[in-house]
Amino acid sequence: MAKLTKASIFTTAQPKTETAMEKTTRAVKEIKDSETKEREDKMARLRRARHESEAEAPEKPKP
Repeated sequence: MAKLTKASIFTTAQPKTETAMEKTTRAVKEIKDSETKEREDKMARLRRARHESEAEAPEKPKP
């Protein structure tokens, strides 16, 4: 049986190298996520502004 030492028990795993495809995929996902967040924020801001303007405008009488 091999003798266990502090150095042999607590070794760190070698970091996995990232392939070019994985780097590209990660970059695309980050870009898409940020664009989606910006779009959702803009839609929420415009929706809020529309509701505020509709609340301030007098109702039109129906014929």
